[in-house]
Amino acid sequence: MTEAYKRVEKCYESIREKIKFKPKVALVLGSGLGDYAEGIQIEQIINYQEIEGFPVSTVSGHKGRFVFGCIRNVPAVIMQGRIHYYEGYSMEDVVLPARLMKRMGAEILLLTNAAGGVNYDYKPGEFMIIKDQITSFVPSPLIGPNAEEFGPRFCDMTTAYDEDLRAAVKEAAKELRIPVHEGVYIQLTGPEFETPATVRMCRILGGDAVGMSTACEAVAANHMGMRICGISCISNLGAGMSDRPLTNEEVYETAGRVSKQFKELITAAVLKFNELYLIE
Repeated sequence: MTEAYKRVEKCYESIREKIKFKPKVALVLGSGLGDYAEGIQIEQIINYQEIEGFPVSTVSGHKGRFVFGCIRNVPAVIMQGRIHYYEGYSMEDVVLPARLMKRMGAEILLLTNAAGGVNYDYKPGEFMIIKDQITSFVPSPLIGPNAEEFGPRFCDMTTAYDEDLRAAVKEAAKELRIPVHEGVYIQLTGPEFETPATVRMCRILGGDAVGMSTACEAVAANHMGMRICGISCISNLGAGMSDRPLTNEEVYETAGRVSKQFKELITAAVLKFNELYLIE
């Protein structure tokens, strides 16, 4: 039994008696998007500080807690505040929440984030369904002894972002008349915003959006056999693509401006996920 697996088990055992139902879907809410959790039928809340050995989010605006409840009729666990590599945590810390939500029973993971657009066809406030990712600039969460309890030593990433889930989000967006893109997400370490040269590099590599999270979580979740979907809210254009300096305030302002659409899209998508995979 590897240390990584034992750590997840320790976290789970510390809260197992508190979890009143088994979630079927797990959501990670990105910057400026966390208040979605307040709109579901909440059954219970567990703060990260209550979980033995669990890392605590230090980012302003991230509440740092798991919210358990139902999105309409779908049991869910929602992560309000993720852990970032740039906070100084190890990559094992960063992906521990995803592993823990799988241990809780979730089989589908919906990852959201606020990201910078590096594709000139994208505008702030639009959404991008992640169809693929580039993780070459951050360490893999699978480095080190392989936890066979999670998955194989070498996991296939060909279709890490489930094609059926992506189609479900596109269908939901079409029904809601919300325009969406489908593109490639690149994770960099942060916490500084990218330079114009870095943005140009990301575009040359085939990236459409860039951020400081998500991709490593997708690797860990894919390793465990979870079905994964990712949606980026394009919060700003990358450095050098406009005359505006980049600020965290712009990220939150954009996310707030489109939060109603985002909530509608998430809810509709989760209901379609349920139709696809979660009916018992």
